[in-house]
Amino acid sequence: QSVQNGNAEISYKPTASALKGAIQLGIGYAVGNLTSKPDRDVLMQDFYMVESVFLPSEGSNMTPAHHFPDFRLKTYAPLAFRYFRELFGIKADDYLYSICNEPLIELSNPGASSSWFYLTSDDEFIIKTVQHKEAEFLQKLLPGYYMNLNQNPRTLLPKFYGLYCIQCAGVNIRLVVMNNVLPRALQMHYKYDLKGSTYKRHASCKERAKFSPTFKDLDFQEMLEGLHFDGDTYSALMKTLQRDCRVLESFKIMDYSLLLGVHVLDKKCLDRGARADSKRLNGQRVLYSTALESIQGEGDGKVAEPVADDDTMGGIPAKHKDEKLLIFLGIIDILQSYRFIKKVEHSWKALVHDGDTVSVHRPGFYADRFLKFMGGTVFKKIHRK
Repeated sequence: QSVQNGNAEISYKPTASALKGAIQLGIGYAVGNLTSKPDRDVLMQDFYMVESVFLPSEGSNMTPAHHFPDFRLKTYAPLAFRYFRELFGIKADDYLYSICNEPLIELSNPGASSSWFYLTSDDEFIIKTVQHKEAEFLQKLLPGYYMNLNQNPRTLLPKFYGLYCIQCAGVNIRLVVMNNVLPRALQMHYKYDLKGSTYKRHASCKERAKFSPTFKDLDFQEMLEGLHFDGDTYSALMKTLQRDCRVLESFKIMDYSLLLGVHVLDKKCLDRGARADSKRLNGQRVLYSTALESIQGEGDGKVAEPVADDDTMGGIPAKHKDEKLLIFLGIIDILQSYRFIKKVEHSWKALVHDGDTVSVHRPGFYADRFLKFMGGTVFKKIHRK
């Protein structure tokens, strides 16, 4: 695992249990500390605020004792992120309970990044490690992100709930807390990471060998003939994607993906063990957090009602041939800005390959190609006879 140490990258992985424990203790302390601060409107300087506290293992007059190595916790824009959490109906107690009450679950990483992913046991939040540049970019993004969420909290963009840095033994581990797109209690029969590009967009042999592989654009075209939605659902979905892509383009963001989970309803709906969990998980505390809620806006029509609500986990009803499906989706990996490195990468790739098929493009072109692929190849409208 590469972690930033100053400007250099060093390879380091603390013991999994120590890191998970420090994450839970640190976030618990930061959120608890915030409850003493009165509610007020978010000010511009709040986006750039960084709070820092040292948590020695023996404890201090401000911090509890713990059995992990000494570490320092930095909390970025605490008041701004509190506002975001409140916007999504997340109470401080619920946030703390989700993250701190039970052990975090370590997930395998389907992407190309070297990030680690942790899931809260109630399926609500993902905690992802990010590089220094990504954390820096998210900080710069916050004022615009605030403006966008105020205008439209129903979005398929990642919902960011907190940004933290744990410093231990001279190493910085930066963490972002986000919404979880794919519920564990419902089996995903297919998973895709889609960019709208065809260059090298096949899942590797190593990925395909996994129990639950994440496929890519070319795999989708070979495996499925598009996912079919009724007219209102298709319109709401594409309208949401178009609005989100324009926001990303305005920030010069690109190389993002659509994470897509497909659950086939005709197959056994829920694992028996997961069914009991689903009852607990269905008490969604986070507003606009399911796929269906994310696209149900002030639409032109009513989005199709899901089937039996208890078993759908907020999935979007769809069809493939004669199969009934539930679709779960969200835009991921948005902390990429179109900088010099990307321009260089695109220039040499375009010399060797057809420039239109390469993933790394200027943001406007990237958004248009992404939307064209989603609206034409991946998602299709059911034409009523």
